[in-house]
Amino acid sequence: MISFCAILFIVSFFIQRFNIIPYLALIGLVLAVIVDYVVLFFNRQGFAATRSHADRLSNGDENPITLHLQNRYTIGVTALIVDEVPFQFQRRDLLFKVPMMAGGQQVLTYQLRPVKRGVYHFGIINIYIQSSIGMVNRRYKFRQSTEVPVYPSYIQMRKYQLMAISNRLSEVGVKKIRRLGHSMEFEQIKEYVQGDDYRTLNWKASARKGQLMVNTFTDEKSQQVYCVIDKGRVMKMPFDGLSLLDYAINASLVVSNVALLKQDKAGIITFGEQIGTFLPANKKPTQMQAILEVLYNQKTRYLESDYEQLYIQIKRNISQRSLIMLYTNFESLGGMQRQLPYLRQIAKNHLLMVVFFENTALKNIIQQPALQLEDVYTKTVAEKFAFEKRLIVNELQQHGIVSVLTTPQQLTINAINKYLELKARQAI
Repeated sequence: MISFCAILFIVSFFIQRFNIIPYLALIGLVLAVIVDYVVLFFNRQGFAATRSHADRLSNGDENPITLHLQNRYTIGVTALIVDEVPFQFQRRDLLFKVPMMAGGQQVLTYQLRPVKRGVYHFGIINIYIQSSIGMVNRRYKFRQSTEVPVYPSYIQMRKYQLMAISNRLSEVGVKKIRRLGHSMEFEQIKEYVQGDDYRTLNWKASARKGQLMVNTFTDEKSQQVYCVIDKGRVMKMPFDGLSLLDYAINASLVVSNVALLKQDKAGIITFGEQIGTFLPANKKPTQMQAILEVLYNQKTRYLESDYEQLYIQIKRNISQRSLIMLYTNFESLGGMQRQLPYLRQIAKNHLLMVVFFENTALKNIIQQPALQLEDVYTKTVAEKFAFEKRLIVNELQQHGIVSVLTTPQQLTINAINKYLELKARQAI
């Protein structure tokens, strides 16, 4: 509009009979601005906006953030919305342009995916209102400053929990494994008395004794399952925005929850260059919340992890035979062999399962064709490191240590499958 008035003034300089037209246009422009200003600014509470979200966000998952908008003007307006999201997201594209009818309400939802645990700070909701005249913008600032904690992936935990309850775990890749034997543990052989279940008759013992003998059983005892998380520098490596430590934490949360659903006891151990947190295995109703709080505060250390301290901690505090699920990352065979003596000592008294990561970057290099001599060298080195990972698996298995080599995105599925397989085999 201003450009149009300027053009008219230029034209009237050369054509004298148009002298009055630019002034009329300028007067019309001023009147439009005044009317637009009065419409937008004389209503003190012409617009309202609030933000809503969960009390805590789930790490590594898409979390919905909802904006509730209300137009209190008697005319239709266009709202330009800029929400100040936490700086950790580094999002500069959260700009929404929403037309709204007079007195209308609207709900706007967008997704945020945090990749680090901790406290996140949401800032102000900035909204710029424009009427159909379009000469003036009015800015509204809604102070919705809030702090929201980001916890390990409880959304993933709930998804697996619901599927476990409804026996639909196979939909996400968890294998159906037939359980061997009874759901009861053998206790003793005794003489048959009226009322005993004839299906428990022990015919061999009956033949030796010359009278009917039956097997008696007791309820199966709860097993202890400990998720042991390495916080050393090897777990700092990123994958799809999350560190390997965060993948291990999310998987530990899900496995612990599944173990509790299976009536086992779940516990947590974290360690780096020194022992971090030790949460004794239990199956009390508050255990899942305790595990969540423990995992929330874990951070990667930058030194090499001390496996000797881990062995001492396990020997001192875990007397009952347990399943020890160790989440770590061995990049070379030599790195694993340095820790092997301590792993073998742990495996003497417990069922040790070592979960470590496949390097997906190396896998991509191996699959690409070698077009130049440099590509041949690179591919050869990548194949050497990938082969060492398989050697690590074989070396651990030779010493009676269960090993799981997995990609980060398949970690949770593979860990659950191996736990259910060991439980079905009654290996714990």
